[in-house]
Amino acid sequence: MYFKRIRLLFLFAVLGGLQTVRSQTLPKEELIFLTSEWKGDRFADGRPKIPDALVERARTIGIDDAWTVLKNEGYTNQFEGNWKLIKDDVMVVGRAVTAMFMPSRPDVERNIKQRGTTQQGRKGNTNAWPIETLTKGDVYVADAFGKIGGGTLMGATLGNAIFSKTGNGVVFNGAARDLQELQNIKGFNAFVRDFHPSFLEEMVLMGLNSPIRIGSAMVLPGDLVIAQREGVLFVPAHMAEQVISTCEFVTRKDQFGFEMVKTGRYTTGQIDSQWTDELKTEFLKWLGGHPELGAMTRPELDKMMSKRTW
Repeated sequence: MYFKRIRLLFLFAVLGGLQTVRSQTLPKEELIFLTSEWKGDRFADGRPKIPDALVERARTIGIDDAWTVLKNEGYTNQFEGNWKLIKDDVMVVGRAVTAMFMPSRPDVERNIKQRGTTQQGRKGNTNAWPIETLTKGDVYVADAFGKIGGGTLMGATLGNAIFSKTGNGVVFNGAARDLQELQNIKGFNAFVRDFHPSFLEEMVLMGLNSPIRIGSAMVLPGDLVIAQREGVLFVPAHMAEQVISTCEFVTRKDQFGFEMVKTGRYTTGQIDSQWTDELKTEFLKWLGGHPELGAMTRPELDKMMSKRTW
């Protein structure tokens, strides 16, 4: 009985070791620790899993309003601008899968590739490895330290592979190639530092689903990515509901305010200050006549007006 128990413990240890080998660069426990304010579902590797319905709602909000909400809550390092896009009219919204690349060093790259191919079943160059982890709704976000020539993390082949897995685009602090062919992928977009005809060289993957820096922004796996023409906003997963709900309210409030000021019913000062009971009642009545903007209860309105992070 004793030896049977020892054999079982040994088997569990081996299986656990294999799981560790196959796990992402950042241990699951560490990822859960760093994103501990997220209380919802998670992927198997510990990445926060923002609900699909919430991600879809994020497509309707403005990045300026979302940035304001985050800033007022103390999240001041979540935006990065100055991008080149494949298409100006296709936004990228989804959950971040992160990758960190560094300048290559022969001994380190050799070890990483050997372990990847022999123990993890990886194939191809390391820039293809993050693509293997992607699921629907993900956004591949990579820090390639701003490298352009020789920093092309993606061409037409990988672009099609990414889109087939995610139905989404990418954000690269680096470059991409094959712009002509990438433009032909309907619904796909890329936010990159530039486009360049070179192939990837002298770069190696050093972190997968680990915290990364994109310009002046910190990005964690599972963050809500909102990429529009103005730039890219990375919303911490636990802030997604608040940011989206607040932005939706701001959109309703602005439309209501424009109409009220235009008709002379209220002044801009009344619209932009704390609302009276009369004004709140007027707003909810107006909102009932605009079902396309969604519903809102009086308690929800009171809570939004009292918090005022917009």
